Amino acid sequence: MKRIAITGGIGSGKSTVTSYLHSLGFAIVDADEALTAVTQANTPTLAALADAFGSVVMNPDGSYNRKFMAKLVFSDSNARFRLNSITHKAIGQHMTHSLKSIEAKVVFLAIPLFREAHREMFKLDEVWAVICPVEIAIQRLVEGRGMSVQDAESRIASQSSNEERVALSDVVIVNEGTIDDLYREVKELVATRVASE
Repeated sequence: MKRIAITGGIGSGKSTVTSYLHSLGFAIVDADEALTAVTQANTPTLAALADAFGSVVMNPDGSYNRKFMAKLVFSDSNARFRLNSITHKAIGQHMTHSLKSIEAKVVFLAIPLFREAHREMFKLDEVWAVICPVEIAIQRLVEGRGMSVQDAESRIASQSSNEERVALSDVVIVNEGTIDDLYREVKELVATRVASE
């Protein structure tokens, strides 16, 4: 099984690429979906988050208050570190378990917060980074998600830079054109780097 990670910052188009690959029939293991799974009500991970941050991490029904935590950690680096130290191990274990249940020649792993250690952790063959100029990412977040410019800027600033992602990647997808341009580039990558598998 060939394993390829897809990474990218907020507003880059990483999720669009992942969705397109899924539409082409490829198996996807998504870190965001893993986070949702490990923070369900009454899970050890959610209990650990409540111990670290208080009951505010939970909605009245006992589910994970992801929107609240997102606002908190994007403005507080210490809180972000504590969150990641609790969730990353659980997410990694969930993704590893998911990989074992997949029977496919190629699988893509969507990992927004990619680190070099993930290559060994998930036995990756390649890493593809989706990037775009910061001003385009801000525009997408403001127009597509209704964020303020200040909120968009702070969220982008809290993540790895394009340069850092490029340094960790084998393939770089520059998403600064239309969605058709993006699909065309991904389809060409699949044809040249994946189809032979």
